[in-house]
Formats: sequence, structure tokens, C-alpha cells
Amino acid sequence: MSPTPASARARVGLAATLVLPAALLGACSVVGGADGCRGTAAELKRLAAQPVLGSAPAGATAPVNYRGVGVSTGCDGDSSGEPWLHAERLYAFPGERGDVIAHYAATAAAAGWHPEHDPEPEAPDATVEGACWTRTTKGRPLLLTVDFRTGGYSPAPEVTEGIAYEVSVGTASDGSGGEASCWH
Repeated sequence: MSPTPASARARVGLAATLVLPAALLGACSVVGGADGCRGTAAELKRLAAQPVLGSAPAGATAPVNYRGVGVSTGCDGDSSGEPWLHAERLYAFPGERGDVIAHYAATAAAAGWHPEHDPEPEAPDATVEGACWTRTTKGRPLLLTVDFRTGGYSPAPEVTEGIAYEVSVGTASDGSGGEASCWH
């Protein structure tokens, strides 16, 4: 889940940062598409260091074709409003979506995150697309999301068994949190 629906251009940019995460950790602050992305390297580094990005349920690994990538970062400055800074990680999990949500609900609560909406589906036959939580760190509103919609990645995550998902921490570049909200 992201603060606003992701555009194809944003996902292509994200895939590029997945290919070269070490080299591009702060690159968005230097070559970002909008002036709001300049000078964001330190905040991107803080987002990438969020412990929840490395906390995964037992049995979760990187997708086959994303092994060794780890956490990637980006600055999406192509929309109206403040650019969105984010750090994310892809996982493959041999279990169910509900197991992933339960793991992150417990992990998030223990770290002081607050649920933004009920991660349960609205109807018995509805599919959970993800969940999100918020918290404020050093005066900056943060958004934690778990998203099962990974079809926008190029290449698509290869999972030998189970599901793929993304865990992400993001914030507005100016720290206002104006875009820090969840959506289904």
C-alpha cells in the first residue's frame, strides 16, 4: 500500500533503485525529478534504517530474482504536493496473507506504530491487499505499509511457493505528513 496509487513511472523508478540499491541510496536527493527531492539523502538513510523493514515472519526471504537487493529507497516527486520519500523491501513468504498481517501487526505495535485501518477484509470473500500503521518519529509522521500488490514491479518478484509482498516506510519530504494516510 502506498499513500497514493502508484503510477507506472514510479514503479519503473522503484525497480531501477532495486537494481542498484547501494549506489542509489542517496541518489534521489541529487538527481530526483523534483526540487523537493534535493537534500533528502539523510532522511532516506533514516527511513532505510527502520528496523521494521528487516523484520519479517519466519520463513520469509527475498524473492528469487531479488536476492541480495535488501532495502531500496526513493523519492517520488512527480505528483502534486510534497514529494514522498520511501524505503521498501520485497519478501517472498510461503504462508498466507493473514500470517504476514498478524506478524506486522504485532511487530508494529511493539515498536509504537498505530493501526491506520482494520487489516481484515470488509467481506468474507474480500482479499486483503495490505495494511498500514502510522507513528511520529523526531516530529516526522511516518507511514508503514504492507502491500501484497507487487504486480507493478519489473521484473515481477519470482516466488517459488506462497506469496510476494512489500513492506515500506514513507514520509513527506517536508516532514508534514500531509500525504501519510492509508487507502484500500
